Amino acid sequence: MRQQSDKLLEQTIQHIGLTFISLFIAVIVGLPLGIFISRRRQFSGAVLGVAGVLQTIPSIALLGFMIPVLGIGPKPAIAALLLYALLPIIRNTFTGITGVDAAVKEAAVAMGMSKWQVLFKVELPLAMPVIFAGIRTATVITVGVATLASYIAAGGLGEFIFGGISLNNTNMILAGAIPAAMLAILFDFLLSRLQKLDIKKLKTATKTLPALLVVCSFFYFIPSAYATKLKAGFTPEFMGRHDGNLGLQSKYGLKISTVVISDAVMYKAAFEKQLDVISGYSTDGRLKAYNLVVLKDDKGIFPPYYAAPIVRESSLKKFAELEKILNLLANKINDSVMTALNYKTDYLHQTPEKVAKDFLVAQGLWKSPRNGNEGVVRIGSKIFGEQYILANIYSMLIKGNSDYGVSTKTGLGGTKICFDALANDQIDFYPEYTGTGLLAILQPQAKTVDSVTGNREATYNYVKAGFEQKYDIKWLKPIGFNNAYALMMRRQQADKLKIKTISDLKRYLENR
Repeated sequence: MRQQSDKLLEQTIQHIGLTFISLFIAVIVGLPLGIFISRRRQFSGAVLGVAGVLQTIPSIALLGFMIPVLGIGPKPAIAALLLYALLPIIRNTFTGITGVDAAVKEAAVAMGMSKWQVLFKVELPLAMPVIFAGIRTATVITVGVATLASYIAAGGLGEFIFGGISLNNTNMILAGAIPAAMLAILFDFLLSRLQKLDIKKLKTATKTLPALLVVCSFFYFIPSAYATKLKAGFTPEFMGRHDGNLGLQSKYGLKISTVVISDAVMYKAAFEKQLDVISGYSTDGRLKAYNLVVLKDDKGIFPPYYAAPIVRESSLKKFAELEKILNLLANKINDSVMTALNYKTDYLHQTPEKVAKDFLVAQGLWKSPRNGNEGVVRIGSKIFGEQYILANIYSMLIKGNSDYGVSTKTGLGGTKICFDALANDQIDFYPEYTGTGLLAILQPQAKTVDSVTGNREATYNYVKAGFEQKYDIKWLKPIGFNNAYALMMRRQQADKLKIKTISDLKRYLENR
């Protein structure tokens, strides 16, 4: 509990810092732009239009556009956040200045004021309440969108939110969402108080605002002062699992500076030396592509993860041929074959459909689709390449060996979301892993886990019996490969530091 509260405090501090760094830059850029278009109104439509278009781009897509240019971490997050904050600041600065009474400006000119004096002593002070309203709006937007920054290893409260979504853990989601909402309300309230000050006090507040923004921006760097020698990047689901970060802490006592990051950019971040240690999958094609090495799990926190389709018993009754068709893939894909298939999608960027068809053709399992008029089988998958490949293989097998239609619901997210879709009859089956079924879904006592995880057959038999008894869901025959969770490092770095096991990693971190 204390670890989680410390982590929440760290993320809150990072979130505040990330918000105010972006806001500070947005004010520096947006305020002069608003002043400029108030003087050159022929440019106002273009500037406001561009700022408006930027804000219509989905935030996760905007972050994605930034990654090829700025990499991962705070740089792309700050760039995306400031672009979102620009529109209300530019628009309100323009509106505030152009809304100043022309008679007041004429009187200022008649008193001998220059254009700059009119701007700084008349227009800006009178426009400041409107400008502050724009900054308030930008602040609330930035606090909300900053939760997405954790997907690209920039930290913030999104780490709890995405971890909770992946694990279907409402408490984790609320642990991130409530502080983010409270921050937005707090900052909006404080700025509203500034907005209501009289002109003289508002001038003083305006002078202190930049300094306040700078001070709050430094919050982002406070957690970095306590960083370890190496930096790890873990997926949201791995962070909250007992066969993940929780197990590393309890069994190994591993203490390493950790950021939450999307699986989509995690491997490349390790390759580009932005991360030193990552969580991954032993059959991932990017292991080969980026020359990464798996650290040996010498204390055995990762159980066997043999893949197999899990199917609703009601679906097997509804589709009488389904079990026989799905078992056509049993023992057809070993570790090296799955790694090669993943390599084609992860690194060569072939589509899962092409990879699936090429595999079936090579195995002599490809058949042309039939009519598909005897009901629709709903296939689900998690949100990574291997699952997309398997979903497409099963889809083609069903279409070619039966008259069933197929509906695929791929990318359902983490384990809990996918399993809940199955349990609630939203899908008929999806590929699952024995270790995940054991630790993330059944969650037996530690003694039971220790007794079954040493043997692949024992693990399979336990989850098979447990799912049938508890959920009325059947595990079909295993596909053949073991896609275990693993910790990975760049091969060159691991060799240099003489790190071969997770225990070696722990010893290295402790030797300061």
